[in-house]
Amino acid sequence: MNNSNLYWFRKGLNNGIPIALGYLAVSFTLGIAAKNAELTAFQGALASITCHASAGEFAGFTCIAALSTYAEIAIMELIINARYFLMSCSLSQKLDSGMKFFHRLIMGLFVTDEIFGLTVSVPEKLNPFYMYGIAAIASPGWVIGTYLGVLFGNILPVSVVSALSVGLYGMFIAIIIPPSRKNKVIAGLVAVSMTLSCIVSYAPVVRNIASGTRIIILTVVISLTAAILFPVKESRS
Repeated sequence: MNNSNLYWFRKGLNNGIPIALGYLAVSFTLGIAAKNAELTAFQGALASITCHASAGEFAGFTCIAALSTYAEIAIMELIINARYFLMSCSLSQKLDSGMKFFHRLIMGLFVTDEIFGLTVSVPEKLNPFYMYGIAAIASPGWVIGTYLGVLFGNILPVSVVSALSVGLYGMFIAIIIPPSRKNKVIAGLVAVSMTLSCIVSYAPVVRNIASGTRIIILTVVISLTAAILFPVKESRS
Protein backbone atom coordinates (compact mmCIF):
# COMPACT_ATOMS: atom_id res chain seq x y z
CA MET A 1 0.00 0.00 0.00
CA ASN A 2 1.39 3.39 -1.02
CA ASN A 3 1.31 5.70 2.02
CA SER A 4 2.76 8.84 0.42
CA ASN A 5 0.90 12.13 0.83
CA LEU A 6 0.66 12.56 -2.94
CA TYR A 7 -0.92 9.12 -3.33
CA TRP A 8 -3.59 9.85 -0.75
CA PHE A 9 -4.24 13.33 -2.12
CA ARG A 10 -4.84 11.93 -5.61
CA LYS A 11 -7.03 9.18 -4.18
CA GLY A 12 -9.05 11.83 -2.36
CA LEU A 13 -9.47 13.86 -5.55
CA ASN A 14 -10.75 10.81 -7.41
CA ASN A 15 -13.14 9.69 -4.68
CA GLY A 16 -14.39 13.23 -4.13
CA ILE A 17 -15.74 13.69 -7.67
CA PRO A 18 -19.23 12.22 -6.90
CA ILE A 19 -19.43 14.43 -3.80
CA ALA A 20 -18.53 17.53 -5.82
CA LEU A 21 -21.24 16.80 -8.42
CA GLY A 22 -23.83 16.22 -5.71
CA TYR A 23 -22.76 19.34 -3.84
CA LEU A 24 -23.07 21.42 -7.00
CA ALA A 25 -26.73 20.47 -7.28
CA VAL A 26 -27.63 20.69 -3.60
CA SER A 27 -25.89 24.03 -3.00
CA PHE A 28 -27.69 25.52 -6.01
CA THR A 29 -30.90 25.37 -3.98
CA LEU A 30 -29.05 27.02 -1.09
CA GLY A 31 -28.12 29.82 -3.45
CA ILE A 32 -31.80 30.36 -4.14
CA ALA A 33 -32.41 30.60 -0.37
CA ALA A 34 -29.53 33.07 -0.06
CA LYS A 35 -31.01 35.20 -2.83
CA ASN A 36 -34.38 35.19 -1.08
CA ALA A 37 -32.56 36.47 2.02
CA GLU A 38 -31.26 39.33 -0.17
CA LEU A 39 -27.64 38.18 -0.05
CA THR A 40 -25.28 38.80 -2.95
CA ALA A 41 -23.63 35.96 -4.84
CA PHE A 42 -20.34 36.74 -3.09
CA GLN A 43 -21.97 36.67 0.34
CA GLY A 44 -23.69 33.37 -0.41
CA ALA A 45 -20.43 31.84 -1.63
CA LEU A 46 -18.61 33.13 1.46
CA ALA A 47 -21.20 31.43 3.66
CA SER A 48 -20.56 28.14 1.83
CA ILE A 49 -16.80 28.50 2.29
CA THR A 50 -17.17 28.74 6.06
CA CYS A 51 -20.10 26.33 6.52
CA HIS A 52 -20.23 23.07 4.59
CA ALA A 53 -23.64 22.04 5.91
CA SER A 54 -26.86 22.29 3.92
CA ALA A 55 -29.21 22.30 6.93
CA GLY A 56 -26.98 24.76 8.77
CA GLU A 57 -26.75 27.15 5.85
CA PHE A 58 -30.44 26.96 5.03
CA ALA A 59 -31.29 27.72 8.67
CA GLY A 60 -28.78 30.57 8.64
CA PHE A 61 -30.26 32.12 5.51
CA THR A 62 -33.75 31.74 6.98
CA CYS A 63 -32.65 33.52 10.16
CA ILE A 64 -31.01 36.29 8.13
CA ALA A 65 -34.20 36.77 6.14
CA ALA A 66 -36.13 36.98 9.43
CA LEU A 67 -33.65 39.60 10.75
CA SER A 68 -32.61 37.37 13.66
CA THR A 69 -29.89 38.48 16.07
CA TYR A 70 -26.34 37.13 15.98
CA ALA A 71 -26.98 35.21 19.20
CA GLU A 72 -30.08 33.53 17.74
CA ILE A 73 -28.20 32.51 14.60
CA ALA A 74 -25.26 31.18 16.63
CA ILE A 75 -27.51 29.06 18.86
CA MET A 76 -29.43 27.76 15.85
CA GLU A 77 -26.22 26.74 14.07
CA LEU A 78 -24.86 25.08 17.20
CA ILE A 79 -27.95 22.90 17.58
CA ILE A 80 -28.34 21.99 13.90
CA ASN A 81 -24.65 21.19 13.37
CA ALA A 82 -24.12 19.38 16.68
CA ARG A 83 -23.95 16.02 14.90
CA TYR A 84 -20.54 17.00 13.56
CA PHE A 85 -19.18 16.76 17.11
CA LEU A 86 -19.89 13.03 16.95
CA MET A 87 -18.33 12.67 13.53
CA SER A 88 -15.22 14.56 14.60
CA CYS A 89 -14.85 12.41 17.71
CA SER A 90 -15.15 9.28 15.59
CA LEU A 91 -12.56 10.49 13.07
CA SER A 92 -10.16 11.48 15.85
CA GLN A 93 -9.81 7.78 16.67
CA LYS A 94 -8.40 7.18 13.19
CA LEU A 95 -5.72 9.87 13.44
CA ASP A 96 -2.14 9.24 14.41
CA SER A 97 -1.45 10.42 17.95
CA GLY A 98 1.49 12.48 16.71
CA MET A 99 -0.47 14.38 14.05
CA LYS A 100 0.12 18.12 14.27
CA PHE A 101 -2.61 20.44 15.48
CA PHE A 102 -2.94 22.43 12.25
CA HIS A 103 -3.79 19.22 10.36
CA ARG A 104 -6.55 18.47 12.86
CA LEU A 105 -7.82 22.04 12.64
CA ILE A 106 -8.04 22.07 8.85
CA MET A 107 -9.63 18.61 8.73
CA GLY A 108 -12.26 19.75 11.22
CA LEU A 109 -13.45 22.44 8.80
CA PHE A 110 -14.26 19.85 6.14
CA VAL A 111 -16.10 17.27 8.25
CA THR A 112 -19.40 16.79 6.44
CA ASP A 113 -21.76 13.83 6.18
CA GLU A 114 -20.36 12.76 2.83
CA ILE A 115 -16.67 13.38 3.54
CA PHE A 116 -17.04 11.65 6.89
CA GLY A 117 -18.53 8.64 5.13
CA LEU A 118 -15.47 8.33 2.89
CA THR A 119 -12.78 9.03 5.46
CA VAL A 120 -14.17 6.84 8.23
CA SER A 121 -14.23 3.86 5.85
CA VAL A 122 -10.44 3.94 5.41
CA PRO A 123 -9.25 0.71 7.06
CA GLU A 124 -5.93 2.05 8.31
CA LYS A 125 -4.96 5.30 10.01
CA LEU A 126 -6.32 8.33 8.19
CA ASN A 127 -3.81 10.34 6.20
CA PRO A 128 -4.87 14.03 6.32
CA PHE A 129 -4.01 14.46 2.64
CA TYR A 130 -6.81 12.03 1.75
CA MET A 131 -9.32 14.44 3.25
CA TYR A 132 -7.50 17.38 1.66
CA GLY A 133 -7.89 15.73 -1.74
CA ILE A 134 -11.62 15.18 -1.20
CA ALA A 135 -12.10 18.73 0.07
CA ALA A 136 -10.05 20.21 -2.79
CA ILE A 137 -12.69 19.12 -5.29
CA ALA A 138 -15.83 18.85 -3.15
CA SER A 139 -15.61 22.26 -1.45
CA PRO A 140 -15.37 24.24 -4.72
CA GLY A 141 -18.44 22.38 -5.97
CA TRP A 142 -20.32 23.47 -2.87
CA VAL A 143 -19.21 27.09 -3.16
CA ILE A 144 -19.71 27.41 -6.92
CA GLY A 145 -23.18 25.86 -6.69
CA THR A 146 -24.23 28.42 -4.08
CA TYR A 147 -22.80 31.25 -6.16
CA LEU A 148 -24.65 30.12 -9.28
CA GLY A 149 -27.85 29.61 -7.30
CA VAL A 150 -27.81 33.24 -6.22
CA LEU A 151 -27.06 34.47 -9.75
CA PHE A 152 -29.64 32.44 -11.63
CA GLY A 153 -32.30 32.16 -8.92
CA ASN A 154 -35.22 29.97 -9.85
CA ILE A 155 -34.34 29.36 -13.51
CA LEU A 156 -33.94 25.60 -13.00
CA PRO A 157 -37.09 23.73 -11.88
CA VAL A 158 -36.94 22.35 -8.35
CA SER A 159 -37.60 18.85 -9.71
CA VAL A 160 -34.44 19.02 -11.84
CA VAL A 161 -32.26 20.16 -8.95
CA SER A 162 -33.71 17.44 -6.70
CA ALA A 163 -33.02 14.80 -9.35
CA LEU A 164 -29.37 15.88 -9.60
CA SER A 165 -28.91 15.58 -5.83
CA VAL A 166 -29.81 11.87 -5.95
CA GLY A 167 -26.14 11.25 -6.74
CA LEU A 168 -25.28 11.85 -3.07
CA TYR A 169 -27.58 9.03 -1.97
CA GLY A 170 -25.99 6.74 -4.52
CA MET A 171 -22.58 7.58 -3.08
CA PHE A 172 -23.75 6.73 0.44
CA ILE A 173 -24.99 3.35 -0.78
CA ALA A 174 -21.62 2.72 -2.40
CA ILE A 175 -19.94 3.47 0.93
CA ILE A 176 -22.01 1.19 3.18
CA ILE A 177 -22.58 -1.81 0.88
CA PRO A 178 -18.96 -3.16 0.67
CA PRO A 179 -18.32 -3.31 4.44
CA SER A 180 -21.86 -4.62 5.02
CA ARG A 181 -21.21 -7.55 2.70
CA LYS A 182 -18.03 -8.43 4.58
CA ASN A 183 -19.35 -8.01 8.13
CA LYS A 184 -22.78 -9.24 9.28
CA VAL A 185 -22.67 -6.99 12.34
CA ILE A 186 -22.27 -3.89 10.19
CA ALA A 187 -25.03 -5.08 7.87
CA GLY A 188 -27.34 -5.56 10.84
CA LEU A 189 -26.50 -2.15 12.27
CA VAL A 190 -27.17 -0.48 8.92
CA ALA A 191 -30.56 -2.17 8.73
CA VAL A 192 -31.40 -1.22 12.33
CA SER A 193 -30.29 2.38 11.74
CA MET A 194 -32.45 2.72 8.64
CA THR A 195 -35.45 1.16 10.35
CA LEU A 196 -35.22 3.29 13.48
CA SER A 197 -34.59 6.44 11.44
CA CYS A 198 -37.80 5.77 9.50
CA ILE A 199 -39.76 5.06 12.68
CA VAL A 200 -38.69 8.22 14.53
CA SER A 201 -39.47 10.30 11.44
CA TYR A 202 -43.14 9.36 11.70
CA ALA A 203 -43.65 8.47 15.37
CA PRO A 204 -46.19 10.86 16.99
CA VAL A 205 -43.91 12.36 19.67
CA VAL A 206 -40.35 12.21 18.37
CA ARG A 207 -41.18 13.36 14.83
CA ASN A 208 -41.50 16.90 16.19
CA ILE A 209 -37.87 16.86 17.31
CA ALA A 210 -35.44 18.59 14.93
CA SER A 211 -33.96 16.17 12.39
CA GLY A 212 -30.40 16.97 13.48
CA THR A 213 -31.23 16.19 17.10
CA ARG A 214 -32.89 12.91 16.09
CA ILE A 215 -29.76 11.90 14.21
CA ILE A 216 -27.59 12.64 17.24
CA ILE A 217 -29.82 10.62 19.58
CA LEU A 218 -29.97 7.64 17.22
CA THR A 219 -26.24 7.76 16.57
CA VAL A 220 -25.37 7.78 20.26
CA VAL A 221 -27.85 5.03 21.18
CA ILE A 222 -27.02 2.70 18.28
CA SER A 223 -23.25 3.17 18.43
CA LEU A 224 -23.17 2.76 22.22
CA THR A 225 -25.27 -0.41 22.03
CA ALA A 226 -23.08 -1.80 19.25
CA ALA A 227 -19.90 -0.98 21.18
CA ILE A 228 -21.20 -2.86 24.22
CA LEU A 229 -22.58 -5.88 22.37
CA PHE A 230 -19.95 -6.15 19.64
CA PRO A 231 -16.68 -4.65 20.93
CA VAL A 232 -13.83 -4.40 18.42
CA LYS A 233 -10.41 -5.46 19.66
CA GLU A 234 -7.70 -3.09 18.51
CA SER A 235 -4.53 -4.70 17.19
CA ARG A 236 -1.34 -3.57 18.84
CA SER A 237 1.62 -2.81 16.66
